[in-house]
Amino acid sequence: MSEEDRLLRTIKHTIPFDVLNDVLTRFIILVPEAAKENLIRICFQIELAHWFYLDFYVGNDDRCKTCSIYEFAAHVFQHIPSLKSEIPRLGEILCEWREYKQNVPTYGAIILSEGLTHVLLVQSYWAKASWGFPKGKVNEDEDPAHCAIREVYEETGFDITAYLNQDEYFESVINDQLARLYIIKNVPKSTEFKPRTRCEIKACSWFAISDLPNNKKDSTPKVKMGVSSNSFFMVLPFIKRIKNICSGQSSATRRNRQKSTSDVDTVGKGKTKAKNDIDEVKSVKKRERRHSKRQLFTEDDNRIVEFTAPSWLNFKFNRMAILECLR
Repeated sequence: MSEEDRLLRTIKHTIPFDVLNDVLTRFIILVPEAAKENLIRICFQIELAHWFYLDFYVGNDDRCKTCSIYEFAAHVFQHIPSLKSEIPRLGEILCEWREYKQNVPTYGAIILSEGLTHVLLVQSYWAKASWGFPKGKVNEDEDPAHCAIREVYEETGFDITAYLNQDEYFESVINDQLARLYIIKNVPKSTEFKPRTRCEIKACSWFAISDLPNNKKDSTPKVKMGVSSNSFFMVLPFIKRIKNICSGQSSATRRNRQKSTSDVDTVGKGKTKAKNDIDEVKSVKKRERRHSKRQLFTEDDNRIVEFTAPSWLNFKFNRMAILECLR
């Protein structure tokens, strides 16, 4: 027997019946009869009911305590007469549901700050240290863009509708699950993010793109932020592509600025003058180096001249001493 099966069989019914009745009425009792025969579909409804229970009862009702999806499912199967006969195989049903979930596509967004220097990441209540992009599973008959808008709004409180271009996104298959993230650019860092669900997202935070790891062994996050690269394992499949578009945008911005009349008139002239000054200094130094390599003696008989040829760098010559030897 698996650990989950042992856990589920020893769970005591601790959720108040009035609370459980209210939650189940909202999400399961009113589901069409045909759908109730599909246990996978019922598990999805149980998941919604579980989130609602955590959001609106835990913390507001002293009788209600936090519980896992497995514990909550056990309460539901014990409480609904048509599901009681399935209790012995509840662990198996939940495993099948979890495997099915892995094949449901997820949609969300990569939210980039103004200047494309930072990216917004979210942290789940159930993930101790990991960070990821705001995203979630698509509902039945829901198109990808609307799913992304809905999920991002639920997890951050920010509406990306005005920023979203349906043709700009990255996709990756993670553990056999498709993830599509729409690229949302130039969101002010001063934007206030407030998750709409109270027990799903623990934090929303901007991260400097240059501080994110390129691979699992990259120590940059540990050095810069004191956070392990493993905390960004859900972000890793997208990081290089994010850095590419951000560096490309920066280059394009620099090129555009060089073509700007105002910039050329103000900053450009200053740069030209500074460049001329630097070139003149380099020219003088070059002449000095050329002079010191060829002219060993000077008009000052008492002056010691340093010969700068590489093999003679440490030798010094005194004209008077040499002439004295030649007499």
